[in-house]
Amino acid sequence: MQALVIVAHGSHLNPDSSAPTHDHADTIRAVGAFDEVKTGFWKEEPSLREVLRTVESDEAYVVPFFVSEGYFTEEVIPRELRLDGWDVSEWDSDGIDADHVTLSATDVGKTVHYCGPVGTHESMTDVIIRRAESVTDDPDVGEGFGLAVVGHGTERNENSAKAIHYHAARIREMDRFDEVRALFMDEEPEVDDVTDHFEAEDVVVVPLFIADGFHTQEDIPEDMGITDDYREGYDVPAEVDGHRIWYAGAVGTEALMADVILERAADAGADIGEAIEIVRERTRSAPATGD
Repeated sequence: MQALVIVAHGSHLNPDSSAPTHDHADTIRAVGAFDEVKTGFWKEEPSLREVLRTVESDEAYVVPFFVSEGYFTEEVIPRELRLDGWDVSEWDSDGIDADHVTLSATDVGKTVHYCGPVGTHESMTDVIIRRAESVTDDPDVGEGFGLAVVGHGTERNENSAKAIHYHAARIREMDRFDEVRALFMDEEPEVDDVTDHFEAEDVVVVPLFIADGFHTQEDIPEDMGITDDYREGYDVPAEVDGHRIWYAGAVGTEALMADVILERAADAGADIGEAIEIVRERTRSAPATGD
């Protein structure tokens, strides 16, 4: 038997924070790729410390539903899961290369395949593009459009920005959009000045965040100037300084995220058959979770 365990941050304050995690777990559960699909959270129940105790399988594939490598993926999750012999050097990563490592959780008698976060997997690039397609309702969106991939950014952890730059660069290489930029909330170049960074009249803004919350629903819309008060909502597209801003909301709510989770588990050796192809087909016309 094999289990999939999706671990995420969660929130005591925002009940919607865990919604995408549960929704993607349901999608994966429906395709029958794993004997069990479980979710665990840092700030909600079931807790990271207890989630493996809810698993009956002897083998578990743990996928962090986080954007970047850092404190949670390198310290908190391995500690709370009590992974014997964990050493971050096992990943041999420079901030975006974490793949997987196989360890034991001897207190529960399980083999754990601990995977890198979803946010740095190459298939996340496809999700960002799908998000742009969803918000514009155009499966061919690209020509005549700019694309901004937005992250939090922080001087405290250089890895926070690496995933944003990584996916922006991959999309730029596809030569699909007229312009592609990586923008941030807390470091340069800032999303506040989004219109200064594009010549294209139409700009799709996709936040590389796991769930919609304070930053994606309040800070970013107000910072970009698409609304003066987030409580009054905003138009999509919204007119700002002669540009049309197509604001997509958190990428983690896109239905195709289930594919990235499966890709992480498959890379670690999970036997999932044709689940990835099935999920991609089923989510092609599905709305973003929470929409």
